[in-house]
Amino acid sequence: MKTINAAKFKEQCLSILDHVEADGLIVTKHGVPVAKLTPISSDPSSLIGSLKGKIRILKDDLLSTGVRWDAES
Repeated sequence: MKTINAAKFKEQCLSILDHVEADGLIVTKHGVPVAKLTPISSDPSSLIGSLKGKIRILKDDLLSTGVRWDAES
């Protein structure tokens, strides 16, 4: 992955945004990585399965908000 100094990134920001590669770009300050710039995928199919293993269902009822309420009160 390519890296770029923050000052150079600031100077060339708009051009860099137009040409950012798929693997992204690391922005550094004094040689220390501070940010990662990656393009937004325009392919919605890439979102399918992207949260696998990151979401956990805590209750058996998917329609529950977890809040108990009584319709009579």
